Amino acid sequence: MIRSGALASLPVLALAACSPGGSTVVSAQERGASLYDGNCVACHQQNGAGIPGLYPSLGGSPVVQGDVGALARWVVRGERPSSMPEGRYRAVMPRFGWLKETDAAALFSYLRANFGNHSPPVEAAAVGRALAQP
Repeated sequence: MIRSGALASLPVLALAACSPGGSTVVSAQERGASLYDGNCVACHQQNGAGIPGLYPSLGGSPVVQGDVGALARWVVRGERPSSMPEGRYRAVMPRFGWLKETDAAALFSYLRANFGNHSPPVEAAAVGRALAQP
């Protein structure tokens, strides 16, 4: 049984949930997860393990956990890092040139903190510096 006082507070709760100051702010980790789910899962799988011989695992990956500049140039520009020898996997990594620096940083931070990885997060400025290099 619902008390009348509880019913009276429902409109206030509904308005609070719709307010601009509510929980509409998405954290970088959530944004990274969303970008991963929307763009990377098909190849690297939900668990980041990839498909052996076709798509690399992201867990323990020296590319993911290593130099942020090399990772940014690989994902955004399609420039293969020296630590990822050509021909090792049959598939080709598509370029994600549409990624903004903040989105790329969120995605890379997500990759570096998940799938068994424990590397520091990535700042958008670091992505910008990496992509400014010729």
